[in-house]
Amino acid sequence: MKGYFNLQYVMTNRKINEAGLNPLLGYLLALTAFVLLSEYIFYKTEFAKYLVILTCLSLQFKLSEKNRTDFLLSTFGDESKMKIRVLENFILCIPFVSILLCKSFLFEAIILFLCSIILALFSFHSNFNLTIPTPFSKRPFEFSTGFRKTFLIFPIAYALTVIAINVDNLNLGIFAFLLVFLTSLSYYFKPEQEYYIWVHAETPKVFLKNKVFNASKNVILLAIPILFSLLIFYPSEFELILIFFLIGLLFLWTVILAKYSAYPDEMNIPEGIMIAFSLYFPPLLLAIIPFFYLKSINKLKYLLND
Repeated sequence: MKGYFNLQYVMTNRKINEAGLNPLLGYLLALTAFVLLSEYIFYKTEFAKYLVILTCLSLQFKLSEKNRTDFLLSTFGDESKMKIRVLENFILCIPFVSILLCKSFLFEAIILFLCSIILALFSFHSNFNLTIPTPFSKRPFEFSTGFRKTFLIFPIAYALTVIAINVDNLNLGIFAFLLVFLTSLSYYFKPEQEYYIWVHAETPKVFLKNKVFNASKNVILLAIPILFSLLIFYPSEFELILIFFLIGLLFLWTVILAKYSAYPDEMNIPEGIMIAFSLYFPPLLLAIIPFFYLKSINKLKYLLND
């Protein structure tokens, strides 16, 4: 078991080194970005504690994916596998529990800690045999595959919107709105195989333009019921609602371009830090988007015709 965590530590340090950072500096920057982002979320919305809990549990669900836990079981045995999973969830929940405690949410911190330990005892399938229809075409595969894995989030977001309107709480409606965008952003974290880029008979500029256009069209399709509902019931907050909508689109474009700026590798610490700081200060997006765009074009030149 000790060897497993030593290996994870070495692999993490290697990724940080590949990003051109000293591991100690990388950990420090990640911690700083986490703290600043948390402060920003708690400053902006009263539902920040729920977002913290949801983020932590969603990350732990990925660690509980059945193929992964089966690998741990076959490699280390049942007892060691259970210890590894409990320790993984414990380590992962520490920063989130610490934030909740710093904000005096003792009850929520205890619930998150207990849920983290309990979640480590179970395994979950990441997909189902049931084929779920989607409103998206096959070409923007990110939304077709991502929607099937996260489709339950959207009824929850729509239900939160209805509740927000019934209790006259715009902040809850904004949270539901952002939940749709955050879910859509997650579809672009993993790079696809080179073949799925090479098959496009397009220049890098056209390829990126189509990616951004299709993603924008699809996220608008998912978010428009919430957008129209909030605009109808809160006409006096028209500008605020549209600002959140535009910021959500800008972050979607940023993540797409960040994905291809690091291609064929996954987005790493530099991209993550830039996105994290732009969450804290959204006007940074106006500088980050052109930077990622130019870098993406250079990365895609070897796969697409110029």
